[in-house]
Amino acid sequence: MKCTLMHKRIAVAEIELDDVSGYIQKISSVTAPEHLPVGITLRKGVCDRKELNDWWTDRSIPASRSGIREALETLNIASTKMLLVRCFGLSLSDQYWIKPENSELTWDAVNFFDNPFSDDMGDVLFGQPPKGADFDFSSPDNTSDGCLKKRWKIIDGKRALIKGGSNPFRQQPFNEMIASQVMDRLGIDHVPYSVIWSDGAPYSVCEDFVTADTELVSAWRILHTQKQDNSTSRYQHFVNCCKALGTPDIVPALDRMIVLDFIIANEDRHLNNFGLLRSAETLEWIGMAPVFDSGSSLGYDKVAAQIRAGRDITCKPFKKHHAEQLKLVSSFEWIDFDRLRDVGEIITDVLSTEQAKELIDENRISAIAEAAERRIQSLEAFAMVHDSPVPTDSTEDDVEVDVAEDYTPKMGM
Repeated sequence: MKCTLMHKRIAVAEIELDDVSGYIQKISSVTAPEHLPVGITLRKGVCDRKELNDWWTDRSIPASRSGIREALETLNIASTKMLLVRCFGLSLSDQYWIKPENSELTWDAVNFFDNPFSDDMGDVLFGQPPKGADFDFSSPDNTSDGCLKKRWKIIDGKRALIKGGSNPFRQQPFNEMIASQVMDRLGIDHVPYSVIWSDGAPYSVCEDFVTADTELVSAWRILHTQKQDNSTSRYQHFVNCCKALGTPDIVPALDRMIVLDFIIANEDRHLNNFGLLRSAETLEWIGMAPVFDSGSSLGYDKVAAQIRAGRDITCKPFKKHHAEQLKLVSSFEWIDFDRLRDVGEIITDVLSTEQAKELIDENRISAIAEAAERRIQSLEAFAMVHDSPVPTDSTEDDVEVDVAEDYTPKMGM
């Protein structure tokens, strides 16, 4: 299949896709190199096909997504990359898409920011049978990443992402709401979340923070704009890449993200759930995206005894342990600890509704609240003795492989 890789209304490259696998087989020419996806290498006018394929694959639903295997079987489609082709690669995170050869399609007519999209794909991803011959693949659900069950809906004219939780506690939607309230207390720029229920299961809901004029560029893509020196830490490399791109100072935003993740014991701040915002047309960098996707936290997959013990907490994206990652924070002066005194109450209130108690008992709730309060006390003590920046160029304890959490049940569990 011959088509043009488009960036909104700008033709970027002429490519050919395999009709069976959906992979990019050939890149014929690059017409607007400055509009290639961030981090794609161009040497003497030739685009790196592997890198572009990696970027294209990252747009597809991961094979580990809950329910995706059943959905593909139901739709008789070989891979999630073919779903990309069915919706022209359109997303609600950026403005890239593919225009088939000799097609009259335009950005204004097909983009999901300004035009309605089908619920068919979202229905299938949530376990409903397909409608039949008139099934409409035109949906941003085909380009949503992550392993938890999720779908996009238009609610009161706004694009909203609905996302579930993992068994056995399905705690992630509640954690999103708790994290939102903690960030309200700290004045951290973030995406607000609420919780809804459907068929006895909780789901988080948030509005799309990307618009038809802006786009999210993940930290993973930012890190690929420059080669990392072996003596440079991952944190410092990210800061260096952002500076080289000409972004506003992102250190204060990183400070806030790291502090939040310490408080809520976030275990999955991987490189695809934070990043920078930029203008899709001018390519001007705006700054760090608001904090989003904080659900895999607060001991979401642990029993109460493990939560109280505070051990075996995974840390991302820069260091393997939260205590080490906290040392990267340049300043704690912005934290009003008095506003964090009721975090235990916030957690208890969110998790103590009648519906939530069907999944999370009182012993678990008290363990989560008490552990969070202890982390805040530890943070306050740490801030008092670390009033000057700690060197950030040490590679000790650096995260080596940074991938999103896979919620697929493990054998024997």
